[in-house]
Amino acid sequence: MPALVLLGAQWGDEGKGKATDLLGGSVDYVARYQGGNNAGHTVVVGDQKYALHLLPSGVLSPECTPVIGNGVVVDPSKLLSEVRELNERGIDTSRLLVSGNAHLITGYHQTLDKVSERFLGKRKIGTTGRGIGPAYADKINRQGVRVQDLFDESILRQKVEAALDHKNQLLAKIYNRRGIGVEQAVEELLGFAEPLRPYVCDTTLVLNQALDDGKVVLFEGGQGTLLDVDHGTYPFVTSSNPTAGGACTGTGVGPTRIDRVIGILKAYTTRVGAGPFPTELHDEDGERLRTEGHEFGVTTGRDRRCGWFDAVIARYAVRVNGITDFFLTKLDVLSGWERVPVCVGYRIDGREVSELPYNQSDFHHAEPVYEYLPGWQEPISGARSLSDLPKNAQSYVAALEEMSGARISAVGVGPGRDETIQVHPFL
Repeated sequence: MPALVLLGAQWGDEGKGKATDLLGGSVDYVARYQGGNNAGHTVVVGDQKYALHLLPSGVLSPECTPVIGNGVVVDPSKLLSEVRELNERGIDTSRLLVSGNAHLITGYHQTLDKVSERFLGKRKIGTTGRGIGPAYADKINRQGVRVQDLFDESILRQKVEAALDHKNQLLAKIYNRRGIGVEQAVEELLGFAEPLRPYVCDTTLVLNQALDDGKVVLFEGGQGTLLDVDHGTYPFVTSSNPTAGGACTGTGVGPTRIDRVIGILKAYTTRVGAGPFPTELHDEDGERLRTEGHEFGVTTGRDRRCGWFDAVIARYAVRVNGITDFFLTKLDVLSGWERVPVCVGYRIDGREVSELPYNQSDFHHAEPVYEYLPGWQEPISGARSLSDLPKNAQSYVAALEEMSGARISAVGVGPGRDETIQVHPFL
């Protein structure tokens, strides 16, 4: 049975939660493999809307086991709060599994995240301030605290002491802030040990055994391809690898076991935070996309920057992820335009290019080259097959498929769970 990776093919916020939820009934395990509660998925089930930040979207499917892999950084307070909120709404979270090797986001990580962003001023990255970057930095610097450390007070104390020896120097001498007490930090973390204990296990073993037993496993990425720390618009990126390779390192499942990679594409483009964005709109069209697409961050509430579809980015996502299928979301938002521009290349210093420039300065100065496709006026939320769409909407989907380089296997025509056109099966 297949192992599938599902990831964002743009700058995040493409609708991965809906796509994961759509597959939930056919999937036995959904595993988050990177990021933390800086990601956000909105899933609409009937008249209920669920905003998930750290939990895998599969938690909403009764037969699915949600897994938080070793590549995720976990804010234990936020995780337990999210579990509690879902339980209060009648959602069973008892199947949740959390890797003992996942690293923890502590209070001092959040403090450092916020003060360092303020210190950068106009050069700030635009982080969510949730401690994601500092937690990953500690992981790489081998100063991190892992979930399993909560169950050994001696090891936990040693690790916190070592981390704060350095961080308190930074806080006092660079940021002019008061240091953080070791005892306070340790006691706060120890308070999460027993509530988390029922969920913690060797998730790498569980997932590999599930595949051995013929189960279907979906690996769910947060953020998007252009926010990947290695393959994104650095330094305006996240601190982990949302690209397909991160699914393997973030769960301990080998690459030869991955059967299909599903990229989620919005029918236009958005991004949150600072950084280059060639097709960004600063006019009425941009505001209309933001309003009609409800483009406000699930996690931060910040307005998303909006622009037209960028086929250059889509082709790049296919290349670095090995995307086999696209799920095109929010096609309904484009209803009502006389014509819809699509970026097919960039103009850089007077020359046109059709691939994403590797040079950061070139990408920053790239100007979009547009092809204009005819629009459609009819609302499309009731469509359940491609033939139900207006002819121009069908042509738009076909053009995006050809330009992007991978087949479009599903099209979202509304926020609801059932407002989807399935063109080709994912499984």
